[in-house]
Order: sequence, then structure tokens, then C-alpha cells
Amino acid sequence: MKKNLKITPEGTKDYLFKECTAVDYVCKKIQKVFENHQFHRVITPALEYYDLFATESSGISAESMFKTTDNNGRIVVVRPDSTLPIARMVSTRMQNEVLPVRLYYNQAVYRNNPSLTGRSNEIMQMGIELIGSKGKRADLEIITTAIQTLKAVCKDFRIEVGHSLLFTSLIDSLNVESDLKEKIKDYIESKNYAALNFVLDKLVQNDTVKAIRTFPSLFGGEEVFEKAEKLIKLPKALEALAYLKSLYKDLCKLDMEDKIIVDLGLVQQNEYYSGIVFTGYTLGYGDAILSGGRYDKIFGEFDIDLGASGFAVNINHLAEEAKYRSKSNLPEVLVFAKTDDDIMSAILYTEQLVKDGVKAQFSDLSDEKEAREFAEKLGIKKFKIIGD
Repeated sequence: MKKNLKITPEGTKDYLFKECTAVDYVCKKIQKVFENHQFHRVITPALEYYDLFATESSGISAESMFKTTDNNGRIVVVRPDSTLPIARMVSTRMQNEVLPVRLYYNQAVYRNNPSLTGRSNEIMQMGIELIGSKGKRADLEIITTAIQTLKAVCKDFRIEVGHSLLFTSLIDSLNVESDLKEKIKDYIESKNYAALNFVLDKLVQNDTVKAIRTFPSLFGGEEVFEKAEKLIKLPKALEALAYLKSLYKDLCKLDMEDKIIVDLGLVQQNEYYSGIVFTGYTLGYGDAILSGGRYDKIFGEFDIDLGASGFAVNINHLAEEAKYRSKSNLPEVLVFAKTDDDIMSAILYTEQLVKDGVKAQFSDLSDEKEAREFAEKLGIKKFKIIGD
């Protein structure tokens, strides 16, 4: 008995007409932003060797990857991320390119999420990678491009910005086991005050513990920096805070202070990021629809010292929102051939309408009544008969 014959694997779905139209609508809008900023498209394989993602800086657990083997018994995975494959590609096939290089992608990634979480295992993403640049200029361009991307496809959104070294420098100074550090990171990321305080209460109370305890509540506008400056004592953390403050002041020149939020509790994938981090949210959706930052450490896996930054956009949710705003592909005219002798005339007439910019469709139905009923059910306004 083929009990799974009529269903898709958990975490995946079919996309029907209007959904596909919405996906195309969103992708075209984002593609225009990327190409206007002179990013160029690349495509990486859907299958990659497991070794590419089994690095300390990947930030992707082995359990979250779909795995199989090739003909030689080597472990391969279905692409769980696009940044590492692009880093592999740049470090091999693009060694002679003039730096920095500006790349963008439009492809799915696959994550084996726990059952019943409601999260997709197949995630359509578009994103950019700015490779070969470090410093403030590159960071500001990446963030402003992210803002322009969300402006192109969202009615309402916000961008939260932080710095990975703020938390990293503080947590590294604690004399505790790595498992406990990971728990603290998870509690800060989820803003779970109760669990965070329960763990921190057991530690020796000092300036660092006090700062970590306060991190989940440090989000908002410029006032966040005043509060953080009083709490943080470590030079490395203060340096990261000063840099973030400088970036925020520059971003405020966009006259979008209401959409740009400072969040010192942004600690996601700290082994992945090495500088600024940011996430994008849209009204009515709890999870981030955009995430990115600086990840210079990635190229160290390929024995290259290159600056790298970028972001990825979740197309799945944006398409769901755009489904109600994208233009319909419904034909304006249905062209019907009266007899078999009129078929080619009707096809040529349909092609001419299309050339003239009219959304027209040739009817494959041979019965006029059925063709008219078809047009009525779909809401096609005009019915054109070719023939006597």
C-alpha cells in the first residue's frame, strides 16, 4: 500500500497558480533591487558534500541536514545554506576575479526541522554576498540594500541591528562550560528572562553577568547605547558598541528611525557571524523574513583572508503576503475556433493579440458552450469566436 502517494514530505508544499504568480512577483521586485546595486546572479548545486557544512563556522547542525551518499560512498547533503557554497565557489573558480565581487542567488535551501514546528523544510531564498570588502562602507551598503529590498516588497517592516562581538566578548569572559554558554545564548535570543535569570543567578555576580542579564531588554533607539555604555566594561565589547552606534547614526540619515531598531540581544549563530548582524521583520509574521551580517571567518575555512557580508530573504512568507497584491495572470480574452478549419486562424489571432500586449488565450475546447462556460468560471471577460 502506497500510503504516501498523495502527500508531500513534511515541511514542503505544492505551489498553485496564484502562489506561483506571487513568488514571481516578489522575486522580480527583489531581483531589480539586487541588479540595480550591481550584484550578479550565481547558482550553486543542490547537492554538496557534507564536509562543506561540517565546519565550526557553519552554524548548521548535522541533525538539521538532509543526507545521502554518492556513488563512492561519500556523504552529500541537500543544500542547507547558500553562503558556504558561494564561499567555496569564490575560493576555487573565482580566484582571479577583481575584488570585491557582488553576487546574488535565487534558490531553495533545505533544513530538517523538528516535526510539528510548523516551519518549512524547503525555503525559497534570495540573497546577496559582498565578498572582498571589510569595514564601514561595506556594512552600510549591505544594510541599506536590505532596507531597499524590504521596501520593494513589504507594506510595513522593521530592521533590527546588532553586533555579534558584543555578546561573544562577554560570554567568552565567563568561566563556564560551553554547554552553559549555549543555553545563555538561546535564552537571550528568545528573550526568555525567567530561564536566563535562573542560570545567571547561579554564577558569580560581576559586571559581565550583570550586562548579560540586561541584554534581552536592550533594544530600541539611541537610548540603548547610553544604557549599554554604563553596563559594559570589557574594551572589546565597548569597541563593538561604539562601532554599532556609529552605524546607527549613519542609518538614521535615511529618515527611517521608526523602522531601524537597535537590538543588543541579537546573538543568533554567533559562531557564524563576526561583526554586524541584522534581521528584518514584517507586520503579522513572528519569525524573521530577512537575516544577515558580516561573516569574515567563513573564508578562513578555505585558507583565504577575505571580508564577507550579506543577507538572505525568505521568499515563502513574502510570497504569501504578496499573493493579495500581485497582478493576476488571468487572460483578458479567450479565443475560440468555430470549426477545425479555423484552428490555425484562431491560434494566429491569439498570437497577434499577445504581441499587441493583450493577455489572450487560445481555447483547446471544441464545443462552444463548454468554452463559454470555461471563460465564465475563470472570470475571463471577453470571448472571441474565429470562423463563421
